[in-house]
Amino acid sequence: MKTIFNHIFFLFLASTLFISCALFRPLPAKLFKRAVNNQPYDVVIVPGCPYDGAEWSNAMKGRVIWANYLFKKGITKNIIFSGAAVYTPYVEAKVMALYAEALGTPKGNIIIEDKAEHSTENIYYSYHLAKKMGFTKIAIASDPFQSNLLMRFSRIRFKLPIVHIPMVLDTLSKIDDVFPKIDASSAKVENFKSITETQTKRYRRRGTMGKNIEFEKE
Repeated sequence: MKTIFNHIFFLFLASTLFISCALFRPLPAKLFKRAVNNQPYDVVIVPGCPYDGAEWSNAMKGRVIWANYLFKKGITKNIIFSGAAVYTPYVEAKVMALYAEALGTPKGNIIIEDKAEHSTENIYYSYHLAKKMGFTKIAIASDPFQSNLLMRFSRIRFKLPIVHIPMVLDTLSKIDDVFPKIDASSAKVENFKSITETQTKRYRRRGTMGKNIEFEKE
């Protein structure tokens, strides 16, 4: 069963990375090499994904495993998981943190940002949280597709440079321990309402583009 699940997981990642590499530059491996040459980073920001209360999605799985890998290799000293309870009653950052702990990332090196509802907000709120904690070397760890979509935003909006370290399939395919178990009850929000109920499509579209953020001067 685990073999089949692994096959499906890496097939999903391979498809995502193939599309990303075909459409965007620079390639993930090249960005990873640059990041390694400038390690360690004080912190990597990991954008959240919805959690259905049963199991992590392929997207969440890839991001958490990648972040855990970067920590264990000493490429980053800390991890910020970012994401509120957006489409489901579970705070995305807290769920990802629980999975990371189950994979072996120390709780003391995990930071939770639980306000962000969109990917641009993941970066913005996490960036300012990192600055308040005294971190100056900041990176983003996500899948190549999301990383490329956020690259321009991360370059023009912030005083400190933000490095992108998108996941590399060849590296992820060699990681075997991908079946951690968690109790996500501590991440569940009571009396939850989905963002689709609390915000209009237009407002959510603006949020995706970062237009709902009240930017602070640096």
